Amino acid sequence: MQPSASSPAPSPAPAPAPHFDERLTAPRSWWLIAGLLGLSGGLVMFPLGTVPMLGGLIVAAVLAGAAVSSYGSARIRVVAGSLVAGDARIPVSALGAVEVLDAEEARAWRMHKADPRAFMLMRSYVSRAVRIEVTDPSDPTPYVYLSSREPEALAGALEAVRAGAGD
Repeated sequence: MQPSASSPAPSPAPAPAPHFDERLTAPRSWWLIAGLLGLSGGLVMFPLGTVPMLGGLIVAAVLAGAAVSSYGSARIRVVAGSLVAGDARIPVSALGAVEVLDAEEARAWRMHKADPRAFMLMRSYVSRAVRIEVTDPSDPTPYVYLSSREPEALAGALEAVRAGAGD
């Protein structure tokens, strides 16, 4: 039997490179706390013997590490004409003015200036943020609030995408 001569399957088009990509990872101190929680799980099980102690240590450390990892896995990207923040995907064409917030102004928008209808991706360990108006009339969300370590770069990426779409 002769091997069939087949042409290689066409490879899928590469995904467009993101204009902005940021992962809001948890600080190192949170990982230290997760490790200490694992240690305390082991100490709780210590009176029952070595094997239960090791089991308690491993289970508590894995659970605490999973909690820190999932909370710190929030990602903000500007890719393919959309702002992707966590689970939300918003076309840049549905967004209005971008406001870069310093630490004090970001705190005010998290507290007394906040609108309960707004989409907020907040992380307490990130002091700066951006606030982006939502201009889509069918969307009841007035704005998007995103914690960011690089709010100027995020605002610049959104403006670059908006300017590129107008060409």
